[in-house]
Amino acid sequence: MKNLIARFAKDESGATAIEYGLIAALISVGIITGASMAGKSIAKAFTDVGNSVNGAVPVK
Repeated sequence: MKNLIARFAKDESGATAIEYGLIAALISVGIITGASMAGKSIAKAFTDVGNSVNGAVPVK
């Protein structure tokens, strides 16, 4: 039984896959957060431009 526990404690075969999965998850969260923030900023810029254009063109 001690032998089995010792082998299990030394086994690192799945650790790399788990680490890569965690790294991919963190990168995904960063991309989603960045895209969300950029989207809000771009939407505000287009709204400001649209409001400026609407104010500059006389309505008939």
